[in-house]
Amino acid sequence: MNSNIESNAYSSFAAVYDTFMDNVPYEEWGAYLHGFLEEYNIEDGLVLDLGCGTGTMTEFLAALGYDMIGVDSSGDMLELALEKKEKSGHDILYLQQDMREFELYGTVRAIFSICDSLNYITEPEDLKQVFYWVNNYLDLDGVFIFDFNTEYKYREILGNTTIAENREECSFIWDNYYYNEERINEYELSLFIKDEELSLGNGDIYRKYQETHFQRGYTLKEMTQLVKSSGMKFFAAYDAFTREAPSENSERIYVIAGKGDF
Repeated sequence: MNSNIESNAYSSFAAVYDTFMDNVPYEEWGAYLHGFLEEYNIEDGLVLDLGCGTGTMTEFLAALGYDMIGVDSSGDMLELALEKKEKSGHDILYLQQDMREFELYGTVRAIFSICDSLNYITEPEDLKQVFYWVNNYLDLDGVFIFDFNTEYKYREILGNTTIAENREECSFIWDNYYYNEERINEYELSLFIKDEELSLGNGDIYRKYQETHFQRGYTLKEMTQLVKSSGMKFFAAYDAFTREAPSENSERIYVIAGKGDF
């Protein structure tokens, strides 16, 4: 295998993100999220997908009749989201913004941030700022739904492990390093993506890309305090994809918050 080496942090992974996420049961995750929206009487209207990535969940909710807005800081991710929008014909507004200082044109009925997007906010004060803006743009009876990977998951499951996957058109090596004191998980990601143009008549030629990502492990107690400090109310928390209370071994937790009384 030939390879050309490039370093293009936080952008090259976008090109193959959906390929490597094809084993994620998005329809089940979407149904789980939709169940919460219905439970809190959000059956239509404007909904914001905060950290929307390539727009898979944004499209899922749009197909259910919600007026969707997607916010992400990655232009490369949003390019793929726009391609999906063009194919589906859904009227989705995408905005390239940092979630720590995102701006909308008005309030929305619900905001959700899933697939551990908030773990990328590694400073609690920055996460408090995200929650402040969420509170600012929620309707008075609006609801905020988010998930996060727990400290337990990084410490006991992901930390200091290597995950690799080989596909015909792309491969990756994903090295994890967990720093216990800082509660930061460092991802060293090496991608090998087939270059279709260079491969013509030359055998398979792959380009190597390298990225470094950082996520922070939070506890439910911390998240609850940050929600309340932003002016919102904490409604409920669940072990992901269940209606069971979180435990000390929960790897992902869903939190429901908002302004009203439920």
